[in-house]
Amino acid sequence: MRLALNIMLHRKGRLVGKYSSISELLKHERKEIDYRISFERRARSSIAIVAPHGGAIEPRTSDIAQGIAGSELHIYCFEGIKSSGNYDALHVTSHSFDEQQCLDLIADARVVMTIHGCRGSHEAVYLGGLDAELIETLAQAFRAAGLAAHTVGHDYPGTEPLNICNRGATRRGVQLELTRGLRQGKAAGALVSSARQILLAHDNVA
Repeated sequence: MRLALNIMLHRKGRLVGKYSSISELLKHERKEIDYRISFERRARSSIAIVAPHGGAIEPRTSDIAQGIAGSELHIYCFEGIKSSGNYDALHVTSHSFDEQQCLDLIADARVVMTIHGCRGSHEAVYLGGLDAELIETLAQAFRAAGLAAHTVGHDYPGTEPLNICNRGATRRGVQLELTRGLRQGKAAGALVSSARQILLAHDNVA
């Protein structure tokens, strides 16, 4: 039974993990031993950057999220800190991410951007979410910085209304899926700089 719980399962056609929600995860995993939650609310910002699979769940996503947020934008990170097996134990799919402090932080945000990691040794970013205008603006900026940015025809559309990126005030957000190659390479810096430039202009807090 324990082995069955620790593998990825299909429920109603969706790939899910050990827990069906963060609420369920919190009942079984240990804070500051298995996972860590950190967040900062910025007084003048209306944009939130979220790393729901940070730490060792999807490595470097929390670092990249913090880089984009800087000291100007709201930031939230849920991080796996187990010695091993973080993805299998702590990955909760984005439309089931119901951690209350995160929901409270993004409730009034006009824009929510989530940072995720996906497989691939190549350097690429896959943009999803329901904020089509901001997605296109970001994609153009990423391409201008020399990054491979994909907005259609990929496996990470992020259009589920309950996806955490779409649960801000406007119900439209942006999801960035970053390949392992991008997260681990120098291109991560270009992505952070480009995203910050667009978002700070959007937020009028630059």
